[in-house]
Amino acid sequence: MNQNILRFVLGSLLFALCTSAHAQQPGKIFRIGYLNSGSFSGNAHLLEAFRQRLRELEWIEGKNISFEYRFADGKGSDRVKELADELVRLKVDVIVASATTGSLAAQAATSTIPTVMTSGGDPVGAGLVKSLARPGGNITGVSTLSPELITKRLALLKDVVPKLRRLGILIVGERKDVGPARQIKELEPAAQSMRVSLLYLECKGEKDLEKAFESVTRERIDALMPTSGPPALTERKRIAELAVKYRIPAAYPSDEFVKAGGLMSYGVDDSDQYRRAATYVDKILKGAKPADLPVEQPKKFEFVINLNAAKQIGLTIPPNVLARADKVIK
Repeated sequence: MNQNILRFVLGSLLFALCTSAHAQQPGKIFRIGYLNSGSFSGNAHLLEAFRQRLRELEWIEGKNISFEYRFADGKGSDRVKELADELVRLKVDVIVASATTGSLAAQAATSTIPTVMTSGGDPVGAGLVKSLARPGGNITGVSTLSPELITKRLALLKDVVPKLRRLGILIVGERKDVGPARQIKELEPAAQSMRVSLLYLECKGEKDLEKAFESVTRERIDALMPTSGPPALTERKRIAELAVKYRIPAAYPSDEFVKAGGLMSYGVDDSDQYRRAATYVDKILKGAKPADLPVEQPKKFEFVINLNAAKQIGLTIPPNVLARADKVIK
């Protein structure tokens, strides 16, 4: 009899504890820290895609989640690291990091707060995860394969500009940053095999862009390619405008540049990357561990051509290249 009473009391206590915990959970507001080396204005549409997906998963800002936004505004990797440290001091529940630079800064700042990558060219090579299938730490998310994609863009650009000999690589930010550095490392042997010389045009932001494009004429550059990353994405409209002004063919890392008036792009859908990153945040806030969530690679790549931009710079796109495009803007 005593044992039955004891079981009843213990069962009642456990039920009360579970009920209490369950009742408190809806009242908790999880804090999401967002880290980006670019600017808010340049990434607002991607953040909206991210928030929209969270809303679909019933995460409502002000009700059960809140955001801490940190933007480096193109001031370099040191500033990104400072902002990552700020988010850790705030004890956010999860960090959402844009690009390899942001993810590395988050990694240096914390080994315990879950971190979700919205992009990143080679997370294994950068030392962010042990493997794509088994990340093994506090970082997971989505990859963009940006080092490999830059060589594909070069090949497409060579098809559009057959006499391409001197290619300008536009770096918005610092060449030493891990994102541009890894892309350049991948690109150099491909360029050499195509007998294309690379000239590096570094600029810190909008104020330096005009100077970079002035050197396009001075150095007799045949075509241009920006490296991918938040700082370049932030300046996409100005970059596209200057490419038209200086009548220089350019291949861009995403269709966001083409929408802004650029000539052509080959890459992933950035908005889709952010939507997929939101599903990782959802799983983590519901108790999943980053170490158990495989890193996703993009499954779809789009080749987009803007015929309006081609006309403005006096360029004719070969029919065989047009036929390969997934989307043509007329």
